[in-house]
Amino acid sequence: MEPIAPLHRRGLLTGAAAFALSACAPQAANAGEAQYASSPYRRVTDTEWRRRFGDDAWRVLRHEATERPYSSPLNDEHRRGTFVCKGCDLPLFRSGWKFDSHTGWPSFYTVIAANVGRKRDLAIGIPRTEYHCARCLGHQGHVFNDGPRPTGLRYCNNGEALKFVAA
Repeated sequence: MEPIAPLHRRGLLTGAAAFALSACAPQAANAGEAQYASSPYRRVTDTEWRRRFGDDAWRVLRHEATERPYSSPLNDEHRRGTFVCKGCDLPLFRSGWKFDSHTGWPSFYTVIAANVGRKRDLAIGIPRTEYHCARCLGHQGHVFNDGPRPTGLRYCNNGEALKFVAA
């Protein structure tokens, strides 16, 4: 019997980890989103979002699309600063939390928890935990349980959903 190829093994582990993370997703979403329930960003129409962002960012932020791997210039961003939501400028990640996950998307091992919401995502047939900006509800990416220490998490973010603000 041949051993499972590393990519398949990682996929299986990622799927199992996503299932475990998705079990606690509904409670986490409520805590992050409640403080922004009356935000004016929640009243922006889909047409206006598209006009503000352009097609690529609009598809990611408002319709949970995923950009092509290795297409974001933020993969190579290594300066000190903060990564903020492209939709509303809410800070989501500090630059010191970024790491190279070799997946092709900007990845972080932790997030400013009060500024994100989470939900269960079954779009590809396996349960995953999607996370989004708590203020404007813009889709950011998915969180997986295969990241580095100290958290063991990998917030796999779409570069189209972020802006970088240098310190």
